Amino acid sequence: MPSTAADFLALHRSDPPLLLPNPWDIGSAKILAELGFTALATTSGGFAASLGRVDGDVTRDEAIAHAAALGEATGLPINGDFEQCWPDDPGGVAETVRLAIEAGVVAGSIEDSTSDELFDIGLATERVAAAAEAAHSGPVKFALTARAQNLLRGDDDLDETIRRLQAYQEAGADVLFAPGVRTIEQIRATVSSVDRPTNVLILPGVPPISELAEAGVARVSIGSAFALVAYKSLIDAAIELRDEGTYGYAAGTREAYGTMREAFA
Repeated sequence: MPSTAADFLALHRSDPPLLLPNPWDIGSAKILAELGFTALATTSGGFAASLGRVDGDVTRDEAIAHAAALGEATGLPINGDFEQCWPDDPGGVAETVRLAIEAGVVAGSIEDSTSDELFDIGLATERVAAAAEAAHSGPVKFALTARAQNLLRGDDDLDETIRRLQAYQEAGADVLFAPGVRTIEQIRATVSSVDRPTNVLILPGVPPISELAEAGVARVSIGSAFALVAYKSLIDAAIELRDEGTYGYAAGTREAYGTMREAFA
């Protein structure tokens, strides 16, 4: 039976938090499903890298088709990383959500910035409200995550982050996300300021899952980290082969191949 937005949101009531890893292609998605993860999220940076592009250079149609393909391949709920939910105007944002629903995607995120600028909170809230209306008004629902991006944009004002999350909650977001919170004090302050499930992005300095659970975090994602790990392994192996003429990178690959065979069967 296909996953639904309700299925996805129900996972946010789990204990410990929902672990939402970010595959970058169908193969990595199938492996993560084989390893027992119950939902997945796309990563704009990882997906762009798989196409030989930098983060931000994926189109709306490509991002939606990618999220739909991962859902079809795994049968799991997929949260689409739809960046700023193209384009900038609220009407365009609503159309993005409708297109995602038509493609069979059950969840996705909207950011309050482009790659260059943070939206004014008024416009940002209007955009979330338009996305929420499209997500919730039709016969097929869509779980909407609203992201406050100011911490990633060099604005370290946590009060502003919370003000934005509270506005997006009132605008109808189902899940709230402030990438860039790192300390347990910041995380507790964020979680306690809203009454929607919150997502924390794993970054250097973020506490372990056990502490996030104690702080009330509902969901944990990793962004492009797994994709970067995979590409770093490729780079390191290629440099070893090119410069040393040795094959130490191959140690342990048989175990990986076994998991892959199970996942791809």
